[in-house]
Amino acid sequence: MKTDPWKLIQLLERDNSRLYKEDMLSQYIDDEGLVKGLLYCLDNMITFGVADVPTSQNDGPGLLPEDFYILADQLKNRELTGHAARDAIVVAREAATNEQWNDWYRRILIKDLRCGVSLKTVNNVKKGTIPVFTCMLAHSGDNNPKKITGDCVVEYKYDGVRAIIIVENSNATIYSRNGKQLKNFPHIEEAFSNKMFDDLVFDGEVMSADFQTLMKQVHRKEGAETTDAYFALFDFLPLDEFKTGSSTLPLIKRKELLTGFERSEYFSDCIVLTKHTVLNIEEDADKFKEINNTAIEQGYEGIMVKPVNGYYECKRSYGWLKMKPYIEVTLTVIDIEEGTGKNEGSTGALVCEGTDEGKHIKVNVGTGLSDDLRNDIWDSTNTVLGQLVEIRADAVTISQDSDDVYSLRFPRFKSFRGFEPGEKL
Repeated sequence: MKTDPWKLIQLLERDNSRLYKEDMLSQYIDDEGLVKGLLYCLDNMITFGVADVPTSQNDGPGLLPEDFYILADQLKNRELTGHAARDAIVVAREAATNEQWNDWYRRILIKDLRCGVSLKTVNNVKKGTIPVFTCMLAHSGDNNPKKITGDCVVEYKYDGVRAIIIVENSNATIYSRNGKQLKNFPHIEEAFSNKMFDDLVFDGEVMSADFQTLMKQVHRKEGAETTDAYFALFDFLPLDEFKTGSSTLPLIKRKELLTGFERSEYFSDCIVLTKHTVLNIEEDADKFKEINNTAIEQGYEGIMVKPVNGYYECKRSYGWLKMKPYIEVTLTVIDIEEGTGKNEGSTGALVCEGTDEGKHIKVNVGTGLSDDLRNDIWDSTNTVLGQLVEIRADAVTISQDSDDVYSLRFPRFKSFRGFEPGEKL
């Protein structure tokens, strides 16, 4: 079955039901033109390098899909940038009909279909239609102490925002670990926009003076000054291996190559290669404990333990273990309680709920909220409900109210996890 994609978008906007959207998509999911547009819009690794794509007030004669995709490819490959990109977009907008441009072509370029259809929605209809952006994630070392043995790389765990930097055509793009493009660190992008780094993927943490300051930077509007941030680099692999989901070089070799990059002229001041130590877990137990204690004393989150011959895997893997003196859980804000005393008329605590490692957790958390943040939350309650928050605590405990519900000992607010309700960074 075939239809004009913009007509389908209009139909999808009429009903918020997930089942309705999936049913409508299923009728047209074999339409190559539709799927190509969905891919260009929803594949996080496809970017167009344009910040502003104007809507159309003009009903042009019509723009053929093949002509639009020529433009999209030129933007994707950065053959058109700056004023040239802007002018080409204006020409395309004037040629397209109003429906074509506003309801389809423009939404592809801004990478937002605006009809409640996400990558997950499309892949639910037809698995594998849109590639899923994934990077390597760690398991808790406390829960899996025997998963790594022998010679290991031990490094400090940085307290920042996990970021993946992909370099293509001498242009770097920064993503969160879940594929959200981070646009507020142009000086870091510029540092990696070098032909020497072409077709490579760099993994690390965007760091700043303190975590709350960093999160403010992450959420600033495009163009804000963020020159205090730097990139703590701990791993890399070729782009084609990242896309296939696994590296071909062991970790210790990747570390050696990164050291070579660091010694070259291509590293700027905003790129910091993380330090590491190679230890035998069984034979160097005392040294292992010493490094862990030093990490905590110096303000790091803890340490990471990785086998020297381990391969990078784009999934959560026992090849990386994180060792922390506390736990971290991600929960959903379900309610906001008013404070008392000096916090009367403002936020007292976030009521949060969710599941972590099979345990249903419900907890109130107010510690860690600054006065400004309390006021901001209270003034925008509707936008906060449904948001994901990261909470630190000393331990998971049995709730006093129910044996089936767990709580947290000494919970502390760390950060919101995304820009929209239910979104992760």
